[in-house]
Amino acid sequence: MAYEPVMVPPKDPRTRRTVLIVVGVMVSLCCLGGVIGGSVLWNLSREARGPAHESVDTFAGAMVARDFPAAYGQLCSQLRNRQSQADFVRQQSELFTSTGYEIVGVNITNSNGRVRGQADVRWLLPNGASGTQVLTLVKEDGDWRVCE
Repeated sequence: MAYEPVMVPPKDPRTRRTVLIVVGVMVSLCCLGGVIGGSVLWNLSREARGPAHESVDTFAGAMVARDFPAAYGQLCSQLRNRQSQADFVRQQSELFTSTGYEIVGVNITNSNGRVRGQADVRWLLPNGASGTQVLTLVKEDGDWRVCE
């Protein structure tokens, strides 16, 4: 019995090109989907942090401007019940020395329907040094408040 080679059909260059085009389109669609999905997630997280960031900005701005009654208004009811506005203003007038601030970050969590947040604020001191404080945030009546 003689060996007869199996005839292999000639390669069609169009097949390889078609496969490469399909793979390229699929990779492009996956990348585009990742970019769009990432953008949507980023916007959703920014919308969630936005009001909390604004409340911290209002509080810190009032503190640096030495408008302590306005800062007191940004505190949660638990802190306002513990300390009168007059006591808060007197205490902060004596102790608070910051000349500026930077909100380093705001983080919002939702655990079993309980929404809370934290904000890292870097306070600038008159001698050029700085210190970071973590402010706890709670949502009261739809507004974010500084609480401890």
